[in-house]
Amino acid sequence: MTSPNGLVCFTNCLLPQEDGSLLQSDLWIDEREGIIVNAKETFYVHKRRPERTIDLGGNILSPGFIDIQINGGYGFDFSVYEGDEAYRQGMQTMAEKIVETGVTSLLPTVIPFSSPRSATLLGWHVEGPFLHLSKRGAHAPPFLLTADRGVTSFEQVYGEEHLVDKKDWLLPEKQNVGIRMITAAPEVPGVMDAFPTLSNRGIIMSIGHSTATTAVATAAVKHGARLITHLFNAMPQFHHRDPSIVGLLGASPHLNTPEHVPLADVPCEIVPQKPDSPADVSIGRDLAYAAHPDGCILITDAMKFLDPNLEDGVHEWRDGKRLMKEGEKLYIEGTDTLAGSVVTLDKCVRNFSRFTGCSLGEAIKCATYNPAICLGIADKKGTLRPGADADLVVLDRQGYVVSTWVRGDEIWTRSRA
Repeated sequence: MTSPNGLVCFTNCLLPQEDGSLLQSDLWIDEREGIIVNAKETFYVHKRRPERTIDLGGNILSPGFIDIQINGGYGFDFSVYEGDEAYRQGMQTMAEKIVETGVTSLLPTVIPFSSPRSATLLGWHVEGPFLHLSKRGAHAPPFLLTADRGVTSFEQVYGEEHLVDKKDWLLPEKQNVGIRMITAAPEVPGVMDAFPTLSNRGIIMSIGHSTATTAVATAAVKHGARLITHLFNAMPQFHHRDPSIVGLLGASPHLNTPEHVPLADVPCEIVPQKPDSPADVSIGRDLAYAAHPDGCILITDAMKFLDPNLEDGVHEWRDGKRLMKEGEKLYIEGTDTLAGSVVTLDKCVRNFSRFTGCSLGEAIKCATYNPAICLGIADKKGTLRPGADADLVVLDRQGYVVSTWVRGDEIWTRSRA
C-alpha cells in the first residue's frame, strides 16, 4: 500500500534522538523520494499533508541499524570469490536477508553492491593484512604483511584507485565507492607512517589485531587513528601499568582532539545465558560505555554463518578450516580462538542495554547515530533528521524488529516473514 501523494505519517511512536533519548512524536517521510521530511515546513509552507498514516501502536521508530564490522552472512563469505555473477548474487542475497535484523546499511570488506530491496553497502572495511602475528585471530599467517614502504605498501595491496579521497566517495553518485575503513596494527613496521596520509583522505584508520603499548597506541591516535576494532578482542588486556589500546578510552582530552577522538566498536556476542553464569563477560562493555558513550559503536563481527535458522555444531569454513558454532559465538575448531560471531545487530542492541544498564534509546544510538558520525554520513544515515534517507526499523518496546524500511519502502515485516 502506497500513499497517493507519496507522503506517509508514522504516528503513535517513540523516536530515538541523537542524544539517546526517546521522544513521542510523529515522523513524516516522502516514500517517492525515499527521505524524511520536515513536517512543519511540508504542511505550512508547501501546503501538503500525508495521505497515508501508519499507527505504530506505541512502538519505537528508529533509524536503520548500521553494521561497520561484518564478514558475511546467510551462507555468503565476503572474502571468497568464485566468479563475478556468483559473487554479486551472494552479496545481493545477503543484503536482502539481513534487513530482518534491522540493518539497513553495512560496511563489508569487499566490493560494494546494493539493490532497491536490500541494505545499502557503504564501501569497504579492510581488516588486514597489516596485523600483528600474535594477535592475528582467524587471519592466516601467510597473508600478513609489513608496510615497509609506508602508504605505498597500502596502495600496492589495496589498489591506489580504491584508496580514494573523501570528497570522491561522499559524492551522492559515488556513495558506494572506495575503502572507508582500514584496521591495522600501528606497531607493524611502516604502518604508523601511513596513518596521516590515509586519514587525511577521509579513511577511518582503526587500531586492531595489535600488541601496541600505551605509547604506541597514543602515537597512533596522534597520527590519525580514530577507531578501535572489536574492543578487547585481539589486543592486550587492560593493565594498570600499561593500559595499552583499551586505555585510549580514558585518555587525556588533550590527546582526544575533535579530529582524533578514539571511538570503539564493541562486539556484543558473548552473553551470560543462565542466571548463575558469571557476569564478568559484560563488565568490559560496561566500562567502555561509561568511559566514552558517544564513541561506542555496536558491531556483530558476523561471519557467513549468520542465519537465525543455522544449528550449532561444526561447519566448513575456508582454506580447509572448520568453525565450531556455539550459540552466537564461532571458534576455530579445536581451539578457543574466536573467529567472529553469528549474533544479529538487533540482539546486540538488546544485549548492550542489558550489559550496561543504559536505556534502549541509548543502545540504539550506538547502532545508528554513532557509526554514522564515525563514517561522516550522519546527514543521511543513522538519524531521523529531515533530508536523511528514510531507512527505518520499527522495534517493539523490548527492541525486537517488527518491520524494516529502506528508502521509504517497507521491505520486511515480522508478520509476513
